[in-house]
Amino acid sequence: MASGRKHTLYSSEKVTPFPIQKYNAAREREKNTIGKKLAEIRRKKGYTLTEFSELLAAYGVNAQRAAISKWENGETTPSIYQLIAICHALSIMEGPSYFADMPSLSPPLNEIGMQKLEEYKNDLIASGRYQPSTAVEEGPVEYVTKRVSRIPASAGNDSFLDEEAFDYVEIPKNTVPDKADFGVYVSGDSMEPFYHGGQLVWVASCDRLNRGEVGVFIYNGDGFIKVYEEQAPDDAIVEYFTDSYGNIRPQVVLVSYNQTYPPKPISPHGEFRIAGRVLK
Repeated sequence: MASGRKHTLYSSEKVTPFPIQKYNAAREREKNTIGKKLAEIRRKKGYTLTEFSELLAAYGVNAQRAAISKWENGETTPSIYQLIAICHALSIMEGPSYFADMPSLSPPLNEIGMQKLEEYKNDLIASGRYQPSTAVEEGPVEYVTKRVSRIPASAGNDSFLDEEAFDYVEIPKNTVPDKADFGVYVSGDSMEPFYHGGQLVWVASCDRLNRGEVGVFIYNGDGFIKVYEEQAPDDAIVEYFTDSYGNIRPQVVLVSYNQTYPPKPISPHGEFRIAGRVLK
């Protein structure tokens, strides 16, 4: 729900049309600017050294984790070709200039603006409609019609997943898992680094999940994409989880991949149901 607050997408700081000082390669190498920025954005994107090494291989760069570690520590530096590949692999829109520690030539987006830009980019990627073709297609693209919720998970709307909250969207068939019943957009960063704000995920309807599975849940009218877990209920509420035979059932807990968000135990007094399993 819109708060009515207006957000400025551009920084209010005055930007100098040209750099105040010239770029100095020797100084920047001594400061290890490239290595520090590489380490920062790699971690922000959620890649380990091994995962990043595997990612770079797809861009023609054979760099083992030890080599990447040397880049980040400033012992060595990537070549210009490797640096361009790094920019593609990490979706660095500024290109190699991102690694130059000097004033920008254009007004930078502030934190809110960059977040909105990232969400919009992920939205376009998730739709599957704007990806470049990597091969000559044989015949026309086959589309399927799927239900996609207009309301993102965690958006705080009590009509989440109601029938009228869905649109019917044509999606390339090869981008939709076979068992998908509907799609829903991720809201926020609580499931980073595996699911991003604005990303469209596909869901198979079900009412049961195993521990550790990612699902879509409705709790007191709000929608959530979380990891399904269980725990023994506290003594203060254990009576609500005990049946007439004295058996104690576990309490459901919704867990985020982003550990800055605490687990969310489901109250025995709340309205809760599992809507489906998120498909990979």
